[in-house]
Amino acid sequence: MDQAEQDDQVPEGAIAVVGMSGRFPGAPGLDAYWANLRDGVCSLTDFDAPAHEVGSKGILADADRFEARLFGFNATEAAALDPQHRLLLETAWAALEDAGYDPLRAPARTGVYVGGSPTGHMLAAATDRGLAARIGATQVRILTDREFLAPWISYRLGLDGPSMNVQTACSTSLTAVHLAAQALLLGECDTALAGGVSVDSVRPAGYVHVEGGIFSPDGRCRPFDEKAAGTVPGNGVGVVVLRRLEDALAEGDPVRAVVRGSAVTNDGSAKVGFTAPGVDRQTAAITEAWAAAGLDPARAQYLEAHGTGTELGDRIELAAAGAAFADARGHGAGIGLGSVKSNIGHLDAAAGIAAFIKTVLMLEHATLVPTVNVTAPHPALASSPFRLVTRAAPWPRPADRPGRLAGVTSVGIGGTNVHVVLEEAPRRPAAAEDGGAPVVLPLSARTEEQLRVLCRALADVLGAPGAPSPAAVAHTLWTGRTPLPVRTYVVAAGAAEAAEKLAAGVRDPHPLGEAWLAGEEAAAPAAPRGVRRVNLPGYPFAGERHGALSLAPEAARASAPRAEAGTEAVRETGAESGTESGTEGGTEAGMAAGVAAALREALGLDATDGAGGGLDRTYFEAGGDSLTAVHLVGRMRDEFGVDVPIDLFLEQLTLGAMVERIVALRAGDGELDALLDEFEAEESGS
Repeated sequence: MDQAEQDDQVPEGAIAVVGMSGRFPGAPGLDAYWANLRDGVCSLTDFDAPAHEVGSKGILADADRFEARLFGFNATEAAALDPQHRLLLETAWAALEDAGYDPLRAPARTGVYVGGSPTGHMLAAATDRGLAARIGATQVRILTDREFLAPWISYRLGLDGPSMNVQTACSTSLTAVHLAAQALLLGECDTALAGGVSVDSVRPAGYVHVEGGIFSPDGRCRPFDEKAAGTVPGNGVGVVVLRRLEDALAEGDPVRAVVRGSAVTNDGSAKVGFTAPGVDRQTAAITEAWAAAGLDPARAQYLEAHGTGTELGDRIELAAAGAAFADARGHGAGIGLGSVKSNIGHLDAAAGIAAFIKTVLMLEHATLVPTVNVTAPHPALASSPFRLVTRAAPWPRPADRPGRLAGVTSVGIGGTNVHVVLEEAPRRPAAAEDGGAPVVLPLSARTEEQLRVLCRALADVLGAPGAPSPAAVAHTLWTGRTPLPVRTYVVAAGAAEAAEKLAAGVRDPHPLGEAWLAGEEAAAPAAPRGVRRVNLPGYPFAGERHGALSLAPEAARASAPRAEAGTEAVRETGAESGTESGTEGGTEAGMAAGVAAALREALGLDATDGAGGGLDRTYFEAGGDSLTAVHLVGRMRDEFGVDVPIDLFLEQLTLGAMVERIVALRAGDGELDALLDEFEAEESGS
């Protein structure tokens, strides 16, 4: 059997990636994303922050812009709509266009599987009485709650397949890919959108570094580096379009890569704590995914790891992946290893889809891209089957089948582990040409400026080496774009001619083109036999800024502490909380009441619970955990000016006695000590 015959075979259970779209730190689109990855760019942004914060983040530019009218929202609704909803709607539209499908006339039975992160906008909207009075409490909820991310896409784009929100913390978006692939294999849908979004705030906001916590002390993420000390938050959004490979090939879809198998596991209780990662079930997720693919993990050439850059998290992931790929052979220096978090930060619910899209792009370009910020590889790599990729390099295609293969792993707080096996797209015969007959290329947008941007982008594609044929471009534009009011067209027989006319704005009269300009409902011309849809530049969104709601007053926002990952700092501080002269005169009683209230609030205790008001139990007896302890340390410092040692929460004393100890402390006397190392297993889980 020759290579062409092998490539014609469709593996059982294979899922095609036919479209992609994403916006990531430093990259408004996938072309920029790829260029940054290839060139080893760190897209984390440094900015001024209060003294107790680290001013660094993977910032998503223009995260508050939204072309509301394109999706049928009025200005009031658009301002209330959470930025995550806005971005996910536009990204879903762009992903369908990338697949060659009109977003408003997508294939029947198209499903949606997406998830998002908590946002400051959502929290602020839930407590904004004026907003509820203006548009109604129910409307506020459906415009801001992340449980409506998937339904809004289905509703506004008219998609009638399953519509499901997915939520597995940091592994959310890769879990969404797994669930979408399973739904396709089960016949629950014929096309599926999968991905995620994370935009905690549209404004730059730093984070609080706690020794032994999950955040980096210097604003840089160094996965699998000997100096790995924590991650950095980031914002982003990504969506992929999936179809069964046999359908995609039969219907002329542009296949970008193939999902060969995937699996999801959970650590259960076999780990140190709820937020801690585990080894065994991470290993199981990898081995089960490769078994589902019918492939030997030893054939892998690259692993895109979760790679948060926390010392414990990286060590556990190396142990888990090392066990799964222990039999890897024939790869010279080993399986390539990397993590996109070094480039863009930890995107929370969108982390997995950022890694997935990165890996698809590497397969497309046959290039391995570097993990950045590396000082020296982690010592544990020396005894592993992996080599950390630190510079861009060609990715040769193995002589044996299958071809280039990679795994993508994502891990979530709470223990949900996901692994996806990706293979390069099958090589297909060159599409049949139509003998150079002139074709009409129709273009449209909402404004003249957007139309000019679109014409320039398409001209660049058609003027580049390896440009698609005008016949394929015409077929894609006629069947894969929503007709909009501002229109133009060009007539061309070759790619170079089309590029020149698009750049110059030359329009030769043509009956079909003139009918298009007039807005007439003209049937798309039949494509020549064998012509397929191709990936082309999509709609150039140019929405207005709609801002985002925040609980923090504008004047206080710059100094308000950011206490937890994933939310903008929204808590106001002041004398009411006991921060003013907490040790003078009669204020100790007020401070004690404030500290007790903070403990009850964090632990969900009832002040009327018995004589002790819920404070007659130890911290862990009352349901406390390490993340809440770190939160309370920050809250005690910010609201009461007291540096509480975190080991206080482990001592066998009642919460009432803890209140007395905290009040007795003086600001600056307490230090976080070595016990945080014991908590590291729980803090470094995502």
